[in-house]
Parts: sequence; structure tokens; C-alpha cells
Amino acid sequence: MQRRHLVLILVILLGGSSGYAFSTNVPVYSYKLINAYPHDRTAYTQGLAFENGFIYEGTGLYGKSSLRKADLKTGKVLQRHAHPIRYFGEGITVLNDKIFQVTWRSRVAFVYDRDSFRLLNKFSYDGQGWGITHNGSSLIMSDGTATLRFLDPQTFREISRIEVTDGDRPVTGLNELEYVRGEVYANVWKTDHIVRITADTGRVVGWIDLHGLLDAKHRDQPVDVLNGIAYDPEQDRLFVTGKLWPKLFEIKLVPKK
Repeated sequence: MQRRHLVLILVILLGGSSGYAFSTNVPVYSYKLINAYPHDRTAYTQGLAFENGFIYEGTGLYGKSSLRKADLKTGKVLQRHAHPIRYFGEGITVLNDKIFQVTWRSRVAFVYDRDSFRLLNKFSYDGQGWGITHNGSSLIMSDGTATLRFLDPQTFREISRIEVTDGDRPVTGLNELEYVRGEVYANVWKTDHIVRITADTGRVVGWIDLHGLLDAKHRDQPVDVLNGIAYDPEQDRLFVTGKLWPKLFEIKLVPKK
């Protein structure tokens, strides 16, 4: 019997605490490594997007937060906008030639012109900003809880929200987000797991286990957690990276057996 059809107990440790355990009988995926590209290891990756052949990235930390455009194959940063020291940058997404970036505790979202990085607008919101993506019409934002909020990209007004559950259990720690063919992929903070979420209901439909993706030879300097998901819908390519990681990986999902 395949493991993905068994009831699997996953124990996730969050923030060094005792953590929580949840059970699931949805598919669990591993990965096949397709390509590994250079990535700026000083980038504290909070958001990732792929658009027109380029990688767009939002980075965090006070005094080091930025918005970037990078060459996929070389990792070279081609364009960069630094945030004032009071902002801790978080997730980004690209919609209609605009880049949306949220901040952690400042309750401010920025909207930039995709090509020039010129600031077009600012919005305020309640709570924290962690990850952001879109489904083509609405923005979707996480705040570190099990809640995903759907927002009007013109006003940042909340349209609706869903609670993410695996069976009857909420999945908290939702961080960086990416919309992939009707699903929201979300990094689960401080783990090597990405959760696959049905965008209209919040129901978990799969887990991705990326344990071991960054091997020991790339850990000669300090690295942080897995965080950063980007999708190329034209070529069906999935990219992932982490905070302070020296590599950005293109992977294919493989069902665990």
C-alpha cells in the first residue's frame, strides 16, 4: 500500500516550542530536482515570484528589507529598491504589471510599477502581513495564522476569508504563498513542508516534503528556513528557496511511495 494513502502523523516543531501534531490522509509529495540556480545568500527571502523570465523577490529584516528583480540563471540582482529602516518586508506578488508587497508589523502594503519599481500606492490593513499571492482577480494574504484573506487589489479591502484545515485541524504558520492552478501553496513556517490548499474552501489537499533539498555542502555559512515559492504557468515550473540560501531550486513534485 502506498504511503500517501495511509494516515500519516506529522509532527511539526514551531519556533522551538513543543509544536503540534496533525494527521492527514491526503497525498504527500517529495521532489525531483530539475535545476539549481545561484541565489544571493544575503537575501532574507520573504516573497518570491516569477514573471516574464525573471525572479522577483521581497526580502526582510529591519534595515535590510528590499524589493528585487534578478536573473534566473545567474542570480544576479538586476534591480533593487531598499525600504526605509522602519519596515520589515514580507511577501510579494505580481498582478497586472504591479508588484504588491506587504510588511510584517507596520500594517502597510506597497504597490510598485513592475518595470520601474516606482511606488504607485500604499494601503493599510489590520494585523500582520506574511505572504501574498493572487488568483488573477483577488489578492490572497497570510498573517501567520490559519487564515487566508482575499483582498481587492484596487483598495486592499477584504472581500472574504477562509480557514485552512487538514481534516478538522487548523494549519497555522502559513507564510509565503503562491497560487498554482486553483490551489494555494504555502510555506509552513520553520518547517521543510509546503501545504497545498484548495483556494475556494481552505481544505488541505496535499503536503510537499522538501527535507534535504539544501544539502550540507551549501550550509558552509548560516542559513535560515525554507521560504519562497514561485510558479511559471507557461512552462509549468516550480521554484523554491529559503532565507539566506545560496541556491534557488527548480523542482518537480513526486508522490511519496
